[in-house]
Amino acid sequence: MKKLSILFCLTLLVAGCTTKTNTPPQPEWARGADLSWLSEMEHDGMLFYQPATDAAVEREAEDCISLLSGMGMNAVRLRVWVNHKTGWSNLPDMLGLAQRVANQGLRLMVDIHYSDFFADPNHQDIPEAWQSYDYEAMLQAVRHHTLDVLTALKNADIEPEWVQVGNETPYGMLWPMAKVNDQMADSINLQAWDRYAGLTAAGYKAAKEVFPNITVIVHVDNAYERRDWFWQAMKEHGGMWDMIGLSHYPMMSAWNGGKSWQEMNELAEANIRRLISDWQCPVMVAEIGMFNNNALSDTVMTDFIRRATAIDSCAGIFYWEPECYGGWRPAEYIPLGWGSYNMGAFSDDGAPTEVMRQLLSSDKQ
Repeated sequence: MKKLSILFCLTLLVAGCTTKTNTPPQPEWARGADLSWLSEMEHDGMLFYQPATDAAVEREAEDCISLLSGMGMNAVRLRVWVNHKTGWSNLPDMLGLAQRVANQGLRLMVDIHYSDFFADPNHQDIPEAWQSYDYEAMLQAVRHHTLDVLTALKNADIEPEWVQVGNETPYGMLWPMAKVNDQMADSINLQAWDRYAGLTAAGYKAAKEVFPNITVIVHVDNAYERRDWFWQAMKEHGGMWDMIGLSHYPMMSAWNGGKSWQEMNELAEANIRRLISDWQCPVMVAEIGMFNNNALSDTVMTDFIRRATAIDSCAGIFYWEPECYGGWRPAEYIPLGWGSYNMGAFSDDGAPTEVMRQLLSSDKQ
């Protein structure tokens, strides 16, 4: 990376995140889980149990949220799509789960995808209802959708602590309108960065209209990957955030250039520390996943928790869809030919694994 000028280094110290006045003391370490599939799993008859202590004793099924809360979970992340054809993870479904989260006294993160299906580094599809919009109309769509989601929560007396303005967006959102890359000298890319940062700022401002104290997260994948270009461009083009969100899947060597899990964890720790220092804001591990029923997973999670809890401004960890087990897959995966998710943290008998126990008993060092 080119050396930053002294002037730019000074700018980083004051420009960083969009800071709040009278910032309260650092909140409790988040021991969280993304449970967005839970309502569909329950609809399909999937049940959840305490780990078996005596094979001869018949266990009773429990509410999954209550079960995990009893193990130490203090936060839940829920995604919301604009209009998915199945109805799962649309606003009414998210609201139903959010009410259950609130009833348990748990903290809530809302993950707004601004898409009708999963948004990620390879897919940032414009919702069908927004297909004809120009940029100005898209700004309004992002604003109004953010307002609609958060106002619905407010009307239900539910106050989320965090909201993600987009999901895993290192290359922008609402493609192709705001698709970006790291070639900052390209004039077309610079225009795309203006659009992407503008859409992010529109979501940020709308969130603050409804909940002035909410923490707004910009979320990217690959916690191990140093992306100075991304955060510099986001700030230079007017993007806004309070917290950085990262995804971390250290056992997926095919995703991570063949790197070992040890290297993944080491690089992720170094990157989290660097981001906190450079941008003067906390970092949340908004997604993590380990291979299910894999003995090595316990070691990988133990190592990463040790590293993350030792970082002062690392705000917590959310496991992505730990409740998946037994080969279950959502209805829309079947026509797509997709297999079941293999990084849940429940055993085949419907009980939380050691990986989940480790996370939900973790705390700051």
